[in-house]
Amino acid sequence: MSQINEAAIRNVVTEVLAQLQTGQATVATAPPPAKGPSIKARPGRHGVFEDAASAAAAARTGYEQLRKQGWAARAKVVDIVKQMCADNADRWGKIEFEETQIGRLDHKIAKLHGIKNVLGIEYLTPYGMSGDAGITMDDSAPWGVVGSITPVTHSVPTLAGNIVNIVAAGNAVVFNPHPGGAACAAVATHEFNEAIKAALGIENLVTTVEKPSLDSFNELCASDDVDLLVITGGPGVVDAAMKTGKRAICAGPGNPPVVVDDCHALDFNKVAKDIILGGGFDNNLLCIGEKQIIAVGDSYKKTLDALKREGAVLLTKQQAQAIQKEVFDTKEGAGGCSHAVLNRKYVGADAATLAAIAGLRIDPKTEMLIAETGPDDLFVEEEQMMPLLPIIHAGCFPEAVRIAKASEHGYKHSAMVHTMNVSNMTYMAQAMDTTLFVKNGPCVAGLGMGGEGYISFSIATTTGEGITTPRTFTRYRRCTLVDQLNLF
Repeated sequence: MSQINEAAIRNVVTEVLAQLQTGQATVATAPPPAKGPSIKARPGRHGVFEDAASAAAAARTGYEQLRKQGWAARAKVVDIVKQMCADNADRWGKIEFEETQIGRLDHKIAKLHGIKNVLGIEYLTPYGMSGDAGITMDDSAPWGVVGSITPVTHSVPTLAGNIVNIVAAGNAVVFNPHPGGAACAAVATHEFNEAIKAALGIENLVTTVEKPSLDSFNELCASDDVDLLVITGGPGVVDAAMKTGKRAICAGPGNPPVVVDDCHALDFNKVAKDIILGGGFDNNLLCIGEKQIIAVGDSYKKTLDALKREGAVLLTKQQAQAIQKEVFDTKEGAGGCSHAVLNRKYVGADAATLAAIAGLRIDPKTEMLIAETGPDDLFVEEEQMMPLLPIIHAGCFPEAVRIAKASEHGYKHSAMVHTMNVSNMTYMAQAMDTTLFVKNGPCVAGLGMGGEGYISFSIATTTGEGITTPRTFTRYRRCTLVDQLNLF
């Protein structure tokens, strides 16, 4: 078989693919009846709805409009969303920061600028085959309407990134955002829709629930208008989505470790800069962010010294314990067993706020606190999402990897290593088996920021799709035309 021209084969089978999706073109069919209750839109807010059923039904109409306009419309929407994120980064970033009160304003703005690196329709390359028996094309078809659950940690960036991926794939999307970021999500949704309508005449391609809740989440999952779910959140919402009966693409929790090998050739100043950049980005709200440091042998002191040179503040044991007592609550579990639960009040808090808990006054610009701990410390075991990194000493590289693997809890999310030993890189990569594995760089390099690649704010670790792309939101389909069409 030989690879044939992509454009030619797409032209040959586009009509057939459309027939596969909508039924035989030669058969006259009546339009489908309207589903669900009457649509309850919010006056003056394009794409913002009172309930999930209305939002999903409206998104269904947006999908039908997009489908009729084809690939050019998809590409135009992607361009609109990317340009609007760049043009409105300062304003939207401020709106999100003021609503959520977590993380850092400058980093929220930076995330919106990063939407330009989300993949669009260029990633949906069909695979064509030709031979004595005819031609065949494997192509990616849309699902229809995608229901998306977004987190408070990256409200507008996750929304925007999902729109780019999902619409590039030919779908519409309905959002049930985290309640803590629902207002900024509504602002962006309205403005995206207004721009899309002005350019293409398509309405409600992107919709959202004005006041999301557990009930609206359940309603969205049960809606006949929703064909596919994408979940970016904690284990509770991921578990719920996977029990709905719909296909769910799930970005679950993480607790990424970073191992520093005992290598004389390492530039420890760079190691420290990388850890502070990744672990301190948006006050450690990134799911891929360095959450604990395991340093081998003499690299322990070298890493500590370098971190302090780069502006990190080393806590005393008493200071670390005082902060830990405040930021973790105790919750009663099954059988009367108690366990630690992160106090959400401190998620995304800055380093100076955390230090003040222990009576320590530091420069407000400080990006990172460091605490010397053992491997069983709460700061190691729990994904704290704060710019306070525990550092643990390991006697050898295999011990460091064992600690890293235990602390990651088998989430298979992300891990980092700093080493010049290629064998040790391979050893850790195989042991951790994570979706992202970054060597000699900050965690963000794994999403194309300082490393090669592309970005997405939905990383489907639980269900295995990995960093989401437009292809993630498609159904693979094959079109075959049988005849002796070989031209050579």
